[in-house]
Amino acid sequence: MRSTTSAAPLRASTYNDFFHHISILALLTIFVAAFLFAAKPAKADDAVEIPVTLKDHKFDPDKIKVPAGKTIKLVVNNKDSTPEEFESKALGIEKIIAPQATGIIRLKPLKAGEYKFFGEYNEETAKGLIIAE
Repeated sequence: MRSTTSAAPLRASTYNDFFHHISILALLTIFVAAFLFAAKPAKADDAVEIPVTLKDHKFDPDKIKVPAGKTIKLVVNNKDSTPEEFESKALGIEKIIAPQATGIIRLKPLKAGEYKFFGEYNEETAKGLIIAE
């Protein structure tokens, strides 16, 4: 047999409480989203891009001045017929760049100072210095 009792109708104050809680939740969500977007770190697109050419087993330029505290994107174009490994012990970087190819090396913001780099396969000629100022 079916029950003939029905649920009590909702009071107006229940609706008001519901919409009040939804409004608070919406405002809280907006504040959190605004905080997250306002405090975003620098994107890779914001990086200072510096072209570097490798030719005849030498980097050009071999002294690279960069702004301290900025993200750096080195675009290394290897014009040699052999691969080269861009390496910097000071920066903890090792990247092989194929012959006749371009390699991208991203550097986190650097403190002011000098950072040596070299081509591991041709250390006598492929060497350079990054100077963060």
